[in-house]
Amino acid sequence: QVQLVESGGGLVQPGGSLRLSCEDSGAIFSRGTMAWFRQVPGKEREFVASHVWSGGNTYYGDSVKGRFSISRDNDKNTVYLQMNSLTPEDTAVYVCAAALASHFGVVVPAAYNYWGQGTQVTVSS
Repeated sequence: QVQLVESGGGLVQPGGSLRLSCEDSGAIFSRGTMAWFRQVPGKEREFVASHVWSGGNTYYGDSVKGRFSISRDNDKNTVYLQMNSLTPEDTAVYVCAAALASHFGVVVPAAYNYWGQGTQVTVSS
């Protein structure tokens, strides 16, 4: 059974850090692509970062480059999103996504077949 389980969201002050985790409980995507998107009510789902198993390539959305870092532990079937220097504009539901294929630089949500439930990140003083 495909299940992506996110954790690590919460409330953080501006300038703070959080680390999100997404576990692929079925160990299905160990050779595919895992990604993070974020969703704000009334706006389109925004690409945040992705990691491609083949080659270990990583990609980032323009708004998070230099602040966020995606990494992957295949032994734990988990992908992480380290978020630093957070601002109120980073407030969103962060959703983990996965695909069996290698999506090099693919940022469109339609390319990802499986989604987690999301975890809320709120940046506020």
